[in-house]
Amino acid sequence: MLLAALTAIGPLSIDMYLPAFPAIAEDLWASRGAVERSLPVFLAGLALGQLFYGPLSDRFGRRPPLLVGLSLYMVGCVGCAAAASIEQLTAWRLVQALGAGVGMVVSRAVIRDRLDPRQSARAISTLILVMGLAPILAPIAGGWVLRVADWHGIFWFQAAFGCACLVWAFTNMTETRPPDAVRALSLRRVLGTYGMLLRDRRLMLPSLCSGLGMGGMFAYISGSPFVLIGHYQVSETRYGLLFGLNAFGLILSSQINGYWLRRRHPESVMRYAVWVPAAAGLALLTMGLGGPPPLALLMGGLFAYVSVLGCIMPNASAIAMAEQGAVAGAASAAMGCTSYLIGMMAGLAVSLIAADGVLPMVSVMAACGVLSTAAGRASLRRPRVLPAPPVTPEPPPA
Repeated sequence: MLLAALTAIGPLSIDMYLPAFPAIAEDLWASRGAVERSLPVFLAGLALGQLFYGPLSDRFGRRPPLLVGLSLYMVGCVGCAAAASIEQLTAWRLVQALGAGVGMVVSRAVIRDRLDPRQSARAISTLILVMGLAPILAPIAGGWVLRVADWHGIFWFQAAFGCACLVWAFTNMTETRPPDAVRALSLRRVLGTYGMLLRDRRLMLPSLCSGLGMGGMFAYISGSPFVLIGHYQVSETRYGLLFGLNAFGLILSSQINGYWLRRRHPESVMRYAVWVPAAAGLALLTMGLGGPPPLALLMGGLFAYVSVLGCIMPNASAIAMAEQGAVAGAASAAMGCTSYLIGMMAGLAVSLIAADGVLPMVSVMAACGVLSTAAGRASLRRPRVLPAPPVTPEPPPA
């Protein structure tokens, strides 16, 4: 339950303020693009923060970095709530993200500390349930907060949630890092570890598959408030419900994935799931090129794209982390950093494309979907193993 709460910090921080985008733009006299760019900045902070927390958790354990990161997250939330300009809000969102990244690093590392690959995939499928519930509840909660307060109240709520997680972790979390897995902390060793991980196709190809899939989802997250609320004129409350529908698909597929994993290996599920992002992304692009499609048709394509990530992300994570026991923290950080850097670039691309309607969002989703499928297929190709040379037994000593 604690890992689930830590996993929810990222989605909660990303999704809860989405219904407030138009209100923030009006209150802070900011453009649509300036408000949208606060999301890629947050994703960049998540990526950067994870690079620090990974080696720290391998050196000092999982618990101490977690407490520090949650404290930093609370400071960022308070700063966002007190922001008086879009520049201040964006800067404090970066601080908030630098703290939020610790939850994802520690969660994956703890799972790797205790479970084998198949059990890890099932455990991560359970955490995907939380990642799916958070996007359902967060925009709805954000919409209700906007009914009784202004957008500042959203960040006060996030600060309270961070405080609750900090107290819970301080009083209940036990250390899971094996005592013999302590790694010395130096800049040279850290850079060497990350260099080794970046060259490891067993880690990076599944990470790219998951990260590019998430990049398309972040393009949807970044562009959907102005597409649905601005173009299709849906209310803030209805936007939360439509957003939650796609998150429900993510939940459903993650639980189906957990059921399949009782009898199948993560790689066997991935062989079928990796084709869907490309197919759904290209279908959305085709619809967007012909003008804004009917809302029901657009939501069908978005549902297919987002839902399948519930099968891809847990299995890709388990495959990537399977052989990284000695550097589980750094590997978890490298995987998370890859995902959120791609998400940052996808969200930024949506805000920079000079076009109206759905085309900026769906074009980025299509590109990410095609590349995710390509990386996923490459990750499932096992390198050909040459037979070992015959071993000549040595004569026994005289």
